[in-house]
Amino acid sequence: MSTNGLRALNDVLAFFLELAALGFLAWWGYRTGPDTAVHLLLAIGLPLLAAVLWGRYAAPKASVKLPVSGVLLVKALVFGGAALALGGVKGPAWALVFAVITLLNTAYITVARARD
Repeated sequence: MSTNGLRALNDVLAFFLELAALGFLAWWGYRTGPDTAVHLLLAIGLPLLAAVLWGRYAAPKASVKLPVSGVLLVKALVFGGAALALGGVKGPAWALVFAVITLLNTAYITVARARD
């Protein structure tokens, strides 16, 4: 596979990992709390907060341009929170798998963008 093909594949994977992160945050949020109101607030609020942070600071066309270290910090917060959320719902093995995949994908994309 060509370098461009591998890069495109990793970009697609990154998009699905971002969607999964939002889903894991919503899933955990819905299962947390004493009543339905808290479930819904967390299930909607956590992914919304993550999406706003991502769109503002970590997306390729983010409205605020941060240095690479700042972008990686935002990604670590969102993906790390999602991994913890998944671990809370499905267990630590699932959280570890998600964390490793996101780490490898983020590292690859960060290096590829630095070469551009």
